[in-house]
Amino acid sequence: MSTQPAAPAERAGVPRLLPYCLLSGTVSLGYGSIYALLADLRDTYGFTEAELGVITAAGFLTGLLAQLFLARHADRGHAATMVHGGLLAATAGMIGAAFVGHFWTFLLSRILLGLGSGAVAPAIRRVVVNQSREDLGVNLGKLASFDLAGFVLGPVLAAVIAQFLGVRAPFIALAVLDLIALAASTRLPLSGGPQSSGSQVMRRLLAVPTMRAALFACVAFYITVGTFEAVWAVLLRDQGASTWLIGLTLSLFTVPMIFLAPLGGRLSQRRGPMRVASLSIALASLCTLSYGLLPGLWLLLFVSLIHAFADSFTMPANQVAAAMAGRAENASAAQGLLGATGLAAAGLSGLVSGYAYEHFGRAALFAGAAVLMTVCLVLGMASVRNEPRPMANASRDPASVQPEGAT
Repeated sequence: MSTQPAAPAERAGVPRLLPYCLLSGTVSLGYGSIYALLADLRDTYGFTEAELGVITAAGFLTGLLAQLFLARHADRGHAATMVHGGLLAATAGMIGAAFVGHFWTFLLSRILLGLGSGAVAPAIRRVVVNQSREDLGVNLGKLASFDLAGFVLGPVLAAVIAQFLGVRAPFIALAVLDLIALAASTRLPLSGGPQSSGSQVMRRLLAVPTMRAALFACVAFYITVGTFEAVWAVLLRDQGASTWLIGLTLSLFTVPMIFLAPLGGRLSQRRGPMRVASLSIALASLCTLSYGLLPGLWLLLFVSLIHAFADSFTMPANQVAAAMAGRAENASAAQGLLGATGLAAAGLSGLVSGYAYEHFGRAALFAGAAVLMTVCLVLGMASVRNEPRPMANASRDPASVQPEGAT
């Protein structure tokens, strides 16, 4: 038997991890594409702004419910069913969006897209979490990079295709990509890791201090996500920014997260996810506060890059904390609970932000957001005194991970 150490690429699980990253990125590609087509949908089908808002919100709500209530089934031996069924739902949603022209049928298509994304994401994370406990942080960071890249490229790809081939063409192209991903997923092992057989999984997860801390940190992170989606374009336009510059800033904000997320995951595993998240959220809250105070467009853009750097560490730190908080057999449920919490926080903050910006001004809005982030950070850190030990030297065997509730 050979005693030579594994090559670095094999040790980090890169060859095995890449197919799952591509699969997850493809789902994100379709999920984010609709944002670039909202104006075209209004002009082509006559949807009102209110109907477009309902269509957008339906996707978020369906994804939230899917992650909250379906993710646990991946832990019970149905991960492959979740992935295959989610991709089928996404494909059906894309085909429906391409060939229907009525509000209710398009709403159903958007619901199918949200269902597909919400089913696939936690199941894929479960596979990645149980693939290599030793490389948990960097693997989750790489997966997050592909998710973000897909979400950013989706609107760009959809806009280019729609410009040359019409508004229906992007949905057809993305349906084909989903079918290719579905065919590829049938060749991937999706049922690794121990299975969960217990009940009341969510209650047991919420009893773990590290899980509660991760959820508080997740809320703090997604408060700014919802606020950005609601008012960032308006804020920059009020500062004199053109449309192309607004679009560029939204893309540039995500670029550091794509490249730095693996580093953030590795650091979170070695130093402790809540230690990393506490520093990055503190920096992000200061940036958020400054958006309401700084004069001039270019100062705002400079601070937004610092904010993006901080978020590059917060997002993988939250996912690593959720993975470390629960047993290996509850990996999908933990990631689903984290994702659902983030979507709920983003939705609520986005709902409030537009009203607050209009009636109270940007200073009050961003000061309030910064205060809420700080409160969540304090509550999260108060939930844990000591984190689970870093797993840089832990065994690859999932049984070696500390049990739930351990600190």
